[in-house]
Amino acid sequence: MDNGQMNGNALKDAGAKLMNLAHRVVLTVSGNRLLAKPFGMPLVELHTTGRKSGLPRSCFLTAPVHDANRVVLVASKGGDDRHPDWYQNLKAHPDAELVINGDRRKIHARTATPQERAELWPVITAAYKGYADYQTRTSREIPVVICELQP
Repeated sequence: MDNGQMNGNALKDAGAKLMNLAHRVVLTVSGNRLLAKPFGMPLVELHTTGRKSGLPRSCFLTAPVHDANRVVLVASKGGDDRHPDWYQNLKAHPDAELVINGDRRKIHARTATPQERAELWPVITAAYKGYADYQTRTSREIPVVICELQP
């Protein structure tokens, strides 16, 4: 990786962190009313453990598929060639927490099997067509993450 690519990645990563902070501020100031359903999907806050640092981490994501037993997340990183940090953290520490509709729940996360992904991908892209566009931007197969809600 050359310096230009490293600088470009650092800029993308800083932009993503800034957007996450902006979401947090808008949600807090609006009492969780504004930006709660971007693109018609519920906004969830994922709490993970950093794979390198061991420190608590959190980020906001959309959940294109969800029901009483699971929440499905898409590790798209906007079509970047790299997996998002939250996905790497979940791979290292699959037991995490998710806040959805104001409820904080324990989850066990796993990457969907190829068959599960094939079944979920059309539902995901129907919920938000942008995911299909993100897949065209990268050669990596964008992982689908199934977060099984714990009792």
